[in-house]
Amino acid sequence: MPTIAIVSQKGGSGKTTLALHLATAGAYAGKKTVVVDTDPQATAAAWADWRGDFLPEVITAPPARLARTVEKQIKAGVELVVIDTPPHADASAREAIKAADLVIVPSRPRAFDLHALEATAEMLGFVGKEGHVLMNGVPARATRMLDDARAKAEGLGLKICPVMFGERAAFHHSSGDGEVASELDPESKAAMEVDELWIWVCGQTGMTPGTAANADT
Repeated sequence: MPTIAIVSQKGGSGKTTLALHLATAGAYAGKKTVVVDTDPQATAAAWADWRGDFLPEVITAPPARLARTVEKQIKAGVELVVIDTPPHADASAREAIKAADLVIVPSRPRAFDLHALEATAEMLGFVGKEGHVLMNGVPARATRMLDDARAKAEGLGLKICPVMFGERAAFHHSSGDGEVASELDPESKAAMEVDELWIWVCGQTGMTPGTAANADT
């Protein structure tokens, strides 16, 4: 079953928000989904505590036990594993990339974020995996900035995810309440972007998008 790693060496790139929204989309689509939080700050696990008894399940694992943890979840019938990784942590990123069927690299289209892609690209090349850059926090009417950012990523040998996330308040507000954007406002642009990402991920991994399901237990 698909394992998706969310990887970036840059702090503030939106890894946890992306991981939680993608995993929740999977849960709503009827997939048995687990988020594996490898960040020592355990932000994803804290979100799950705020969320209460609602899917997806979030578990924690150190890098040294990540492969075994993923294997255990798959044997238990989990249909989608999403790995959230910390910034500035080569071991966590490397192990997540090794375990993944699909690697998504969130990046804001700004100079410091794009510079950080170099380290991620090198790691992907070392492991022998491809990475898809998802442009995140994209300002409105930033066509030139976006084109330049994509060109920079492609120049590093990275692929470009056709879906991008704009700078949406719904992402920030929902996460603080243990929710996702579609629960805060189903008609929001943030919710629609997550839907588009879920369909793309299903196409990349061979999953069927499924049908919406109640995400509580």
